[in-house]
Amino acid sequence: MGLDIHDHDRGSAGLLYVYPVVSRRSRGVSLGVNLNPNHACNWRCVYCQVPNLVFGAAPELDLDRLERELDLLFERVLAPGWLEANAPEGLRRLNDVAFSGDGEPTSSPQFGAAIERVERVLARREQLGALRVVLITNGSLMHKPEVQAALRRLAAIHGEVWFKLDSATESGRRAINTIALDPERVRANLELAARAAPTWIQTCVFARRGLPPTEDERRAYLAFVGELVRSGVPVRGVLLYGLARPSLQPEARELSRLPAEWLEAFAAELRALGLTVEVQP
Repeated sequence: MGLDIHDHDRGSAGLLYVYPVVSRRSRGVSLGVNLNPNHACNWRCVYCQVPNLVFGAAPELDLDRLERELDLLFERVLAPGWLEANAPEGLRRLNDVAFSGDGEPTSSPQFGAAIERVERVLARREQLGALRVVLITNGSLMHKPEVQAALRRLAAIHGEVWFKLDSATESGRRAINTIALDPERVRANLELAARAAPTWIQTCVFARRGLPPTEDERRAYLAFVGELVRSGVPVRGVLLYGLARPSLQPEARELSRLPAEWLEAFAAELRALGLTVEVQP
């Protein structure tokens, strides 16, 4: 199969709902759970690698099939020699199960039920509590009661949330994520997530038309997360990362990686606010 950080092919395992990837942020092999095989999302991030992305929500899921596929993928990945044959040296460990995929996982009305199916497979494979279960989310639906209930279930099975925050301004989110969401709503949803389950902020930074984020954007972001710290919102820290794979959106040609030095300098400013920061250029 030959997993690589530069290729997160959802169909690499020949399955509909699950797939293995090598993840920089996980520092190992992650088993992805894709609740949006229809390529539909309620956001459209300019750096997104999903082909034929459309606006929308997750389709109705075949939860029995999802459970069978995840069980099968565990059987493959846990087999002797699989990690050595398929993962690069230094990343040959199974680290987590991640709700990610081709759209916003919490847009599925069956998100909570999907967590229960993952829990069943983890228990059957004697991995419950040993592996993390990660929700990679844009955070836009955290205020829904059913999502809050699902987050509490996630926390109970050694789970955590990676909450997307690419900009702390309304104009920045419109430019990067193609949505209009005011800072107050973002902050409220982030606090709801952090109080329901262990939560990291995940932020993608990149150059656009050769230029890094503006000084105004940088200052707004620092002010936003600084206020979280002062208010006691229990975020675990920031996962700060650059582009690893080419965008499949119309803006792809405008985007490029920032120097590692830029990310490290920004990380130092965030750490000065009292935050843990992990950097993946």
